[in-house]
Amino acid sequence: QVQLVESGGGLVQPGGSLRLSCAVSGRTVSTNIMGWFRQAPGKEREFVAAISWRGGGGGTSYADSVKGRFTMSRNNAKNTVYLQMNSLKPEDTAVYYCAARQGVVTARLSEYDYWGQGTQVTVSS
Repeated sequence: QVQLVESGGGLVQPGGSLRLSCAVSGRTVSTNIMGWFRQAPGKEREFVAAISWRGGGGGTSYADSVKGRFTMSRNNAKNTVYLQMNSLKPEDTAVYYCAARQGVVTARLSEYDYWGQGTQVTVSS
């Protein structure tokens, strides 16, 4: 099994920044792709970003809505991935989830096997 624990959420004003972290533990060798998803109230969970965190050169993929504002990175020594979020907008308000899978980078929610509990991000003045 793989355990994922998100942290770093909170309340931020529009235009501000937050950095989310996802600590990975357990059978980490069974995963090589990490993703961030988010779910706003009354909406479906949607893809935010993904990274190849074991091998693959750390290639990343982003949703169009966050390109140029969000950056996903990894620290393999700490078994942690990050989501740096800049220029935040009220529409970024959501619960952010970390997810993991074995395979290739994908935006498809159904293809991720492991999920964290989520961390709330609220962008409001």
